[in-house]
Amino acid sequence: MAKVLVTMPDEFLNRVDGLAGSEKLSRSELIREALKNYMRRLSKSQIENASKNADLLDEILK
Repeated sequence: MAKVLVTMPDEFLNRVDGLAGSEKLSRSELIREALKNYMRRLSKSQIENASKNADLLDEILK
């Protein structure tokens, strides 16, 4: 597994660590899960946009 160096404000990191502790996750686990969820949401949004664009194109071509 690769390591990544990320810079963030101390206050934000304290909040991340607090959340990780309350979720019983390591800092790395929490950040990985957050990024997975972000990417999943982004993918769903892109699919929805593509579907809307296809519907618009279909209407234009009728």
